[in-house]
Amino acid sequence: MTRHEFERHVQEALATIPEEFRNALDNIAIVVEQEPSRDLLREMEIGPSDTLLGLYQGTPLTERHWDYGNTLPDRILLFQGPHEREAENDDDLIGSIAETLIHEIGHYFGMSEDAIEDIEERYWRGGARDE
Repeated sequence: MTRHEFERHVQEALATIPEEFRNALDNIAIVVEQEPSRDLLREMEIGPSDTLLGLYQGTPLTERHWDYGNTLPDRILLFQGPHEREAENDDDLIGSIAETLIHEIGHYFGMSEDAIEDIEERYWRGGARDE
């Protein structure tokens, strides 16, 4: 799959995540990279049997102080190769990208892993989708 095709799937996936997530994003870039670097995998202690689909890089909203500003956008990295290898078809790929976006946007909001997992679960049950 080309980068352009994958980025089109990212846009489709973004349209399916909870509207309150989409509307609250400010100064954040969604960046597609082919694979996570070896240094990043080592830094995050991700072994060969594990997969990194995405990563939030930035300062969560809950950790920003009054003087936070004039900074480069936070970033959500999406790794195309791992997503493609994990997906069975295009619909599965879009769902996987959407779940990764929900997870990483949750980190942007400073949410706990439990809260993020609850939102992901609602997404998969269809309760969080805007269809």
